[in-house]
Amino acid sequence: MNGLSQGSWKIGTIIGIPIRVHYSWLLVFGLIVWSLSTYYFPEAAPDLPVASYWIKGILAAFLLFASVAFHELSHSVVARHYGLPIEGITLFIFGGVAQMRGEPPHPRAEFWIAIVGPLSSFLLVAIFFVLAMTTTGGTHALFAYVARINLILGVFNLIPGFPMDGGRVLRSWIWGKKNDFFYATRRASGIGQKIALFFIFFGIFSVIAGMPGGLWLMLIGWFIYSAAQASYQQATLQETLAGIRVGDIMVRDPVSVSPAMTLEDALNDYFLRSGYGGYPVVDHGTYLGLLTLKELKKVPREQFRQTRVSDVFAPHTRKWEVSLDDSVIDALEKMIREDVGRLVVTRGDSIVGMITRNGIARYLQIMGKRSS
Repeated sequence: MNGLSQGSWKIGTIIGIPIRVHYSWLLVFGLIVWSLSTYYFPEAAPDLPVASYWIKGILAAFLLFASVAFHELSHSVVARHYGLPIEGITLFIFGGVAQMRGEPPHPRAEFWIAIVGPLSSFLLVAIFFVLAMTTTGGTHALFAYVARINLILGVFNLIPGFPMDGGRVLRSWIWGKKNDFFYATRRASGIGQKIALFFIFFGIFSVIAGMPGGLWLMLIGWFIYSAAQASYQQATLQETLAGIRVGDIMVRDPVSVSPAMTLEDALNDYFLRSGYGGYPVVDHGTYLGLLTLKELKKVPREQFRQTRVSDVFAPHTRKWEVSLDDSVIDALEKMIREDVGRLVVTRGDSIVGMITRNGIARYLQIMGKRSS
């Protein structure tokens, strides 16, 4: 789900949690406003002017937006209670995602983080139902619609299709029963994939039979299947790297480049000769930063002879370093979060190694061959 934040923009912060909207939400917003303004409200309250239908359509879309955000905020608040940092909430075409850093510490935490989402939706159902019962006309239709949508949202999220809320509740139960987080994740992901395939095939059947909603069911099924498969792969990755420290697989005493070197020499003598994608920049024993292919690509090829490493390298930042005793999983998550391919390994103020995504991938490949 980290990729979602790349196509989104921040619209605000609630209780310290950034709220982002993915561009795909605009499509949903437009479809909701159009369908409610041209079909639902004219049928539910036929005596109102056309402008009123469009205003209520926009209000309904915003209330749905707020409902999904409230659902995800409830996950985030409980996750924080159990010590899990929240990087943000992203609203997109299929709903929303609270981006938690790390996994729940125990099955009970997993259960409450997951179940609070549907419970928050059911709370909104009760609130909007009362509002609908105390109003009439177009306002009644507005609140009744939002109550119904929240009911659908709450019930749908209880389906045990991991990584949906119901799937996470299922994982918490398996985890507590077997006392094995990775086994529980694989089992829940496998069940999630089967449920997703049911959605896809039922959607295909609906399209063939001329029943409404078939295409939407196929899209939801595809989304759940992809997410469950990604969760399965992530669990396998975490299980393989469990207990492995940065010092176990890092490149020791990495080759460095001088800031006085030209890009022409750096390219020919280092990048082309070794095949590595980046090098630490060191001047008289002092680590300054990193020179990677990303920096080289910013400079036109004909300027390599006149441009020095000191002109383009990425200056050192603490975000790009790890220690010998850090877990490889944490290092990999940091690389993904910072969108970098390598981190320097430090002991005090000295560089003792470097760990890269490619190095981790090679380690996983070797471990996979050993187990086969």
